[in-house]
Amino acid sequence: MASRKPPGPASPAPEDTVAGGELRSAPLEELVRELLLRLGEDPTREGLLKTPKRVAESLRYLTAGCAKNPKSILNDAVFTHEADEMVIVRDIELYSMCEHHMLPFFGRAHVAYLPNGKIIGLSKIPRIVDCFARRLQVQERLTMQIAEALEEILAPQGVGVVIEASHLCMMMRGVEKQNSRTVTSCMRGRFRRDARTRQEFMDILKRP
Repeated sequence: MASRKPPGPASPAPEDTVAGGELRSAPLEELVRELLLRLGEDPTREGLLKTPKRVAESLRYLTAGCAKNPKSILNDAVFTHEADEMVIVRDIELYSMCEHHMLPFFGRAHVAYLPNGKIIGLSKIPRIVDCFARRLQVQERLTMQIAEALEEILAPQGVGVVIEASHLCMMMRGVEKQNSRTVTSCMRGRFRRDARTRQEFMDILKRP
């Protein structure tokens, strides 16, 4: 008797696709249910009955930044202002998903810029951080994207972004180092050219 092969992933029905073959949101639940089966679980048991729906909704929320443009979240919150002193928003909580293992990483972002005739509403800086964090990411790219967005929106004299984060892909698997943190930085304009400006930013981050 021929051995039975495990079932392959179900092909989406024609009504489940949109232009370009992109899957609609509903089949995502079916993919999660298939994943549970492949992991040896029983998706019909009480504790897992609603898991596919919950996971699908969670993934859509955690990757919602993919559909956002940072310019669209400003709502005319860029203002003319002649001050040129450093503006810093520090300790911005962030949560993202590692694109290599789809496990979370989380930590804090510190964002600074030197105005050049324009400033941005302070609450918009954390929103820009979230816009890029809520995607499948690597920390290095996330740091750079935040700096590039502020540079494009404000054309400031300089931008500095530092992110400190813990990665569950290092804590729960692989090397399993629970106390490790990854620090990345991106310096543009005067933050890159002028050591004193850069040092002022870093010194402020060290303060309690």
